[in-house]
Order: sequence, then C-alpha cells, then structure tokens
Amino acid sequence: MKIILMSMPDVAPLIIHETAIHMPSHGIACVGGNIDEQHDVYIVDLIRKRRQLKKYITKILLKIRPDLVGLSAMAWQYDTCIKLIKLIKSVLPEVKIAIGGYHATLMNEEIAASSEGELIDFIIRGEGEVACRRLVNALDGKDRLEDIQSLSYKQGKQFVHNPRGDTLDLSELKLPIRDKRRLTWGYHILYSKIELLETSRGCTRGCNFCSMRHMYGRSFRTYPIDRVLVDLDDIYYKRKTRWAFIIDDNMVLNPKRVIALCDAIIAKKYKKLNLVVQADCISMAQNEAMVSKMAQAGMKTVFLGIENASKKNLESAGKGNILNASRKAVEFCHKYDIMVIGGLIFGFPEDDEESIIENYQFLKTIGADGSYCQILTPYPKTGMRQNLIDEGLVTNKYNYKKYSGLWANVKTRYLDSDQLQYLFWYHRQVTLGWWDPSQRARSQGRLWTGIWLYAFKPVLKFFIDRTLAKHGWEGRYQKDLKRLSNMNYFKDLEQY
Repeated sequence: MKIILMSMPDVAPLIIHETAIHMPSHGIACVGGNIDEQHDVYIVDLIRKRRQLKKYITKILLKIRPDLVGLSAMAWQYDTCIKLIKLIKSVLPEVKIAIGGYHATLMNEEIAASSEGELIDFIIRGEGEVACRRLVNALDGKDRLEDIQSLSYKQGKQFVHNPRGDTLDLSELKLPIRDKRRLTWGYHILYSKIELLETSRGCTRGCNFCSMRHMYGRSFRTYPIDRVLVDLDDIYYKRKTRWAFIIDDNMVLNPKRVIALCDAIIAKKYKKLNLVVQADCISMAQNEAMVSKMAQAGMKTVFLGIENASKKNLESAGKGNILNASRKAVEFCHKYDIMVIGGLIFGFPEDDEESIIENYQFLKTIGADGSYCQILTPYPKTGMRQNLIDEGLVTNKYNYKKYSGLWANVKTRYLDSDQLQYLFWYHRQVTLGWWDPSQRARSQGRLWTGIWLYAFKPVLKFFIDRTLAKHGWEGRYQKDLKRLSNMNYFKDLEQY
C-alpha cells in the first residue's frame, strides 16, 4: 500500500516571527517509521509549503496516488485539516482518510457525529504507532479493523469506537522517518538546521489546563538510553544536523535517569551539539547536579513552564506555588550557561492589568533570556475549560481556530476578552520591551543575534515608531491583530 502522512501548515509565533522556526512533525514521522516495511510511506510537513498548498498537494497526490492519507492536527489546526481533506477528496475521491493527534483524540465522538465526519474513514486516538500500523495492514487484508485498539472506523455511515489501548512500550518503537521518504525539507531554527528527538513521553504533574493526559494518561515512560543514542546518531551523523529539540513533555521528572542519559551523551563526544529541552521549575530547582550534567551534554536552551507570577492563579491551574522554584531554576541554568525561555500564561480568572504588568516584570526580574507567552486557552476536555465555563468566563467555546495561545477566548473577573487581548499585547511592548539578547544568547548564535541587534531591530523600530507617531498604540495594535488574523489564512483552500 501507499500512504501519505501530513502535518498542518498553521503556525503560532509565540516566541519569534512565524518564519524563524520551522520544525518537522515528530508525531507523523514516528507513526510512519513504525508502519511495516512492505508498504510505501511518505511524510509531508505542510509548514514548509504554506504558500502553495493546493498546487503542491495536488501534484503529490497525483504522482503517488496513495491508498491512505493520514492527517494530524491540534484544535486550532482542525479547520485547515478539514479543508485539506476536502481538497484531497476532490483530487482522489476514493482515497481513504485517517485523522489523529490531540484534537482527534479528545473530540473523536464529536467529530464522528459531525457533518465533516462523512469525509473521514478512520480516527486514531492517542498514540498512533501501533494503531496506524495495524490499520494499514487491515486495509491490506492482514488484520481486522474490529480488533485494533484505539481505532474508530465506519460501519456503513456510523463510526464504531474500539476500546482505548494501553500506553505503548517505547522500547519496541522504531526510529522516526528522516530519510528520503520525507518529501519536505528545510527545517530550521533561525539559520541552523534542526531535528526533533524524543526521550520520554507523558507527565505526572497536575496542571488542569493541559490536555496531555488524554493522549497518554497521567503517566511517564522513558525510551531506553541506547535507543535514544541511536536516534541522536541518526540526527547528528546521517542528517548532519547539530540542533535538536527534545520534545518530551517534561524530560526531567526522573533526575537520576536524566543524569544517566547526559553521561551517555557526553561519552559520545558530539561536537557543537545544541539541545533544546522542556522542563518544570521544581525538578530543575531541586537538582543542581542534574542541571550541571544537562549543560555538559549540550543542553544549551531550556523552556521553563513558569505559567504565572500570581500564587492564586497558580493554585487555580493546579501548579501550586512555584515562584521560588522558578527563581532557583533560572539561577541554576544561568550558573551553567544554559539559556532560559520563560513560559507565562495570561488570562486567569483573577488577572487584571496590574497582574499582567506583574507577570512581565517577573520575567525581567528573574533574568529570563527569552519568553514564550500565551493567553489561557480552554482546550477541549480539560479541567480548566470546565471550571471557566462554570464561572461564565469562556467567551469563545467552539471556534477552535483561535485556540493557538495567541487569542483571548476567555475573560477574567476584571477584564473582558478585548481588554485582555489588548493588554496582553500592549504590556509585552512597554513592560517586557524589545528583546535584548543576553550574553548566553549571543554566544549560542552570534550571527542571528548580531543581525537582530544591528539590522532587523533598528529597521523594525524605525517603522514601528513611524506607525506609533501616525496611529498611536491602538492603531499599531489593530495592524498587528490583522497580521495575526491573516497568518493562517490560506487563500487557495477557501473554496473547500
């Protein structure tokens, strides 16, 4: 059989401009890598084809003529996903369509009952490696749809939802696809090539705004260290890539294992390896020896989920008071020359303008090297969503296209959605201010930080100052809002 697996073209520039970072989809690469070898599998990351979607997809479909197309989407990408399915069906009416990812997992019953459910043949819920492999084999006459756990399939016009399967044994999974079966290329972080690496799955923290537990349950599983090294060798030697983003939801939950993994990476003596990781503040703050090892292993940048500077908001998010841990975690990272991207969420029920200012000032106070700021999003099926709905604070329940973290889909007890949206934007400009690369950032990327400081920043400042002089803050805000609104508008898909 011939299979094409696609990721969505939609982007959310929460750290930097939307063209600055384009990463491959690790999910479809892992699913594709675990389909049996007798089948022909192709990977398409549409983030690399944003300007020519219809032309490119039509060309690929007619050239390959797949038997099955699988698409993966998050909630805010689902609208684009449905348009792509309509395009695919217009080109190849008989092709089978499968969808997976977070939105399909959380909303499988709603999708099955919807009008677009008529276009979809299969829904894969949760981890897709085994379910998709068995689905392909079933379509090839070597398995039975009714026996495949975590699969939803059609009998007539109605979906049948098979029981959810157990979480997978990660030691049994094959490497993700990174070879010529990946039809798109050019993945980058600023001016460097980048690939994705996974060393664990899941998180046991209790954050009630997160939908992760619907994918994996409240669990934490790790890949064997030898398997991680084989994966990293593939990135470093075969793909000739020196940057890797470790996509683990929270890789530092087991510090002893992290230290063992770091020792193994150090022993490999990779040169100029740059690893980017995600971590929680508590684990980092309580394990200085682990942070030291992470630095030695090439983990040069850490995203820390600080979430909010308000104790009350942290409690409502199920985070507890982690402010002291945030400070200590940043202190340890900087001690070992690791750059910190601080993650903040705005729009909790108690937020007012003063708390928005306080949060941006907190990022500056702790010395974060960069920021990843979002507005609280009531993701489907999360505890936070239900709490906010019960309190009447969700202002956009069903337009999931705005569930990217960029948009105010909620109000607070003191701010309506429009006020929250504006103040989130305004105080990022005036309180947090223009990004001034730290010495750590400059040492990691002298070229791009130099270009930012001495080329882009002065030019941008000139045009922005001119806009401010002519239209004021409100005029500049409306201009930015329009740009963000058009960011994931794909003209060639509008007919679908």
